[in-house]
Amino acid sequence: MTTSFLLWNDENIQKVSEWLKQGEVVAFPTETVYGLGADATNEVAIGKIFKAKGRPSDNPLIVHLSDVEQMSRYVTEITPIAKQLIEAFMPGPLTVILKSNGKIAKNVTAGLDTVGLRIPDHLAARELIKACDLPIAAPSANLSGKPSPTSAVHVYQDLKDKITAILDGGPTGVGVESTVVDCTGQHAVILRPGGITKQDIEHVLQAPVEDATVLETKDKPKSPGMKYTHYEPEVPMILIDGDDDYFRTQINQYQSEGKKVGLLVSEELARQSQADTVMTVGTREDIATVANQLYHALRSFKKTDVDVILAETFNEDGVGQAVMNRMRKAATYIDIEDKSK
Repeated sequence: MTTSFLLWNDENIQKVSEWLKQGEVVAFPTETVYGLGADATNEVAIGKIFKAKGRPSDNPLIVHLSDVEQMSRYVTEITPIAKQLIEAFMPGPLTVILKSNGKIAKNVTAGLDTVGLRIPDHLAARELIKACDLPIAAPSANLSGKPSPTSAVHVYQDLKDKITAILDGGPTGVGVESTVVDCTGQHAVILRPGGITKQDIEHVLQAPVEDATVLETKDKPKSPGMKYTHYEPEVPMILIDGDDDYFRTQINQYQSEGKKVGLLVSEELARQSQADTVMTVGTREDIATVANQLYHALRSFKKTDVDVILAETFNEDGVGQAVMNRMRKAATYIDIEDKSK
């Protein structure tokens, strides 16, 4: 299969929408990361997503829609909690979990009676969904387990000749995936942190919100990102949980072992450190930029010959929670400074 690489314009929106209606798989931009989309009502088409990504079949997919009216076609009810969050944050980087009415393919929901739904805040995505008038199931457009794509070039690097087309809408904005909130019960439960923070949600609902974010679960996960490791770069990444002096000590230790060291760090720590390759993701105070640059930085190490990546930890306020959630899942292990010495 030869993958068509198309720039976002009206003609190509129509072309890509026809492929979706024919049961093909295409990549398209959203405000978070690039998605790998197929008709969410077509079980055969959805199977192509899992095959292209190498994704476990018990990992559910998020369905992308153009508006609330379209959303109502695929659920038994839009609950009061969901209505509040939809009004406040959609279009935007939020996914709500609701009870499915059975019209969405079973391999989208991993056999669950719930489905994750969102309205992306990217005009290209919404134009595409409107053009084909289909619900589009779309996980991130990367090989399963690898860093998510924030540009069309990233998609091409992972999935060329495995999918029908890539719609290039430029770099994404948020940089990490949507926040996933279970809205099926009496209270909202965060299943995956993302671009909308826990504080944002609690402010709108005027109520505490449970955070059920976990690394692993033995049950079928209700949301992507709950069960499997993700976002891994090409070489081992060690997450250093310690102060700057400890971080530099670890650099020296790995270099003394003859290893070529790469750093994934803030601009502040980069100015204090020396290594074979240094990738900065913004300042410690600007966590939104860190989120935006994270996946691009992780992917950039593929072009280097480093043996190990040492990564800085960041404050978990606001979107920092989503950043650290992704970094922990990407890490080979976490090196925690023993401050009792």
